[in-house]
Amino acid sequence: MKQIITHFTDDDLYKFTMCCAVIDNFPRAQVKYSFTDRNNTIYPEGFSDELNKQIEMLESLVITDQEIEFMKSRCYYIPGWFYNYLKGYRFDHKWVKAWQDESGHLHVELQGSWADTILLEVKVLAIISELYYIMTKKDSYFDYDEYYKKSYAKAERLLEAGCVYSDFGTRRRASLQAEDTVIRAMKDCSMSKEWSGKFVGTSNIYLAMKYDMLPVGTMAHEFVCAIGGMYGPQMANHIAMNSWRNTFRGALGTYIYDSFGWDIFSLNFSEDFANLFKGLRIDSGDNMKQLTRISEKYRSLGIDPRSKQVIFSNALNTLNAIEIQKYAKDLCQPSYGIGTHFTNDFEGIEPMNIVIKLIAAKITESWSFYNDTCKLSEDDSKHTGKPEVIKRFMDILNMNK
Repeated sequence: MKQIITHFTDDDLYKFTMCCAVIDNFPRAQVKYSFTDRNNTIYPEGFSDELNKQIEMLESLVITDQEIEFMKSRCYYIPGWFYNYLKGYRFDHKWVKAWQDESGHLHVELQGSWADTILLEVKVLAIISELYYIMTKKDSYFDYDEYYKKSYAKAERLLEAGCVYSDFGTRRRASLQAEDTVIRAMKDCSMSKEWSGKFVGTSNIYLAMKYDMLPVGTMAHEFVCAIGGMYGPQMANHIAMNSWRNTFRGALGTYIYDSFGWDIFSLNFSEDFANLFKGLRIDSGDNMKQLTRISEKYRSLGIDPRSKQVIFSNALNTLNAIEIQKYAKDLCQPSYGIGTHFTNDFEGIEPMNIVIKLIAAKITESWSFYNDTCKLSEDDSKHTGKPEVIKRFMDILNMNK
């Protein structure tokens, strides 16, 4: 079997920015992650064995001078000391345990130092997705010439509609070649003439480097959820925003607010944070309802919401991004992070619906126990964590009323 991940930066930018913030603020924190397949897929026999081999192959990855120089040139907000850390970073397959049960369902668990294991999530998901299509021979459906044309057509529609958008599709891509094809097509289209919209870049650092584009991303729910486990969900957003400010000093100012629901975030989103952060990311719930909440919150603080960025990233496709643009353009500065719809949209292929979520954390390795955590989305179907933990956190936050 070929090695699927062959570049250290074949990963999302936000994993690196979060890693930097973790080392800066929680250097001794330990975490646990768990894999969920929302489609309840039956994986081919021997899949977990091949997955474990691919994870062990990650140990050969070392960040190159070229990758470091590219990141330095485009990611001005990352402090210099972090690149010294990355130079010495090595993956260890012992951080990951993967197996299949008697029914063929896949189980994956990650555990270790947060600063180490944080760089595994996206890579492992991308491996699982691509490996599944290889082992089921569904990769024979992949016609990359047609996929280029299909991706180019999506770009034309988005750019014509005035959408400012990025590729967020690494974790559930059909293959690296699929994501590469998307970015090539969309860059070609964006440069073909003057458009009212803009293709900003990609979350994937390696492909951003290959195509001389902007690597895009800030943070994920993981950062807030781990803090919620260590300190409690009531003040998790406050601590997360303060920690982010401590590391990046106002840069990377898009905050993902729905880790524990809107209500508790809104209580923590004071005027100083609202002025500091350039905007918010909507990743769950009804887009119009969420945007209305955001606009009203900014107005209550004396801030014009039209001066703020709002990134939409909740299971977007070309059609609904264009629909959102029609009303959002008058209410804020909208942009769109589009993932699986870009990188796993072949005819005859069902995209995988897989996630790896942080489920427990402790502040230091000297603690004898972990604190459970979860994610409480604006969509009930996107809550993640143990049912009893979800109920406990919802009770704490008065969400079961």
